[in-house]
Amino acid sequence: MGLFRRGGPVVFERHAYGRRRSWTVPRWLLWLLAGVAIGAGGLFYAQEEYLPPRLTPAESQQLQARLTEVSAERQRLKLALDQATAEAKSARADGERLGAELAEARQSVDRLQKDLALFDEVMPPDPRDGAVAVRGAKFVNDGGQLAYHVLLTRERKGGKPFRGVMELAVAGDRAGRNETITLGPVDVNLAGYQHLTGSLPLPAGFTGRQVTIRVLDRAGGTMQGMRVMIVR
Repeated sequence: MGLFRRGGPVVFERHAYGRRRSWTVPRWLLWLLAGVAIGAGGLFYAQEEYLPPRLTPAESQQLQARLTEVSAERQRLKLALDQATAEAKSARADGERLGAELAEARQSVDRLQKDLALFDEVMPPDPRDGAVAVRGAKFVNDGGQLAYHVLLTRERKGGKPFRGVMELAVAGDRAGRNETITLGPVDVNLAGYQHLTGSLPLPAGFTGRQVTIRVLDRAGGTMQGMRVMIVR
């Protein structure tokens, strides 16, 4: 019973439970706030000293307008590029088509040259054997004009084309009288062969019967070839 015996009254001390503890800011929080402040200051300093200056509203509007202009220019260039690409494709197709046509034309020229070689062998030679050969001719009285078709040939041995004139001495009759007139000159530019076709006016009432073809190096110059043909 001595265990529960009190030797005297129990006294509660107020300072053991009732006194409030004073609150202080933690040191780590102070370091954190200081670091944030230093970082913000450093960022501001770096922006002011090293980074490009911040734009004003007016400058921002100008930049936006410039960006819009550049975008429009880019779109225009893209359209131009697309058009140029399409034109290049079309030109390439045209080139291929022209290449095929050129190859076909060359084949036609080759065939024509062979035909001309055969034609030259078949046509009767000029009996006068001049520098310019009159291989054939056809003349027709046609309503007051003399229609003509003359074929000239020349052996070309690496020389320049022959340049001269053709004159026609036409013998015929007018009002029952025999007359001879001279028509021309007609320009001649002869490399290997040349067809001369056309019509020349005849005097009123004149009818041609025979034509003497004269090929000259110039009007009134030296004769290079001659042949006599009948008017049909």
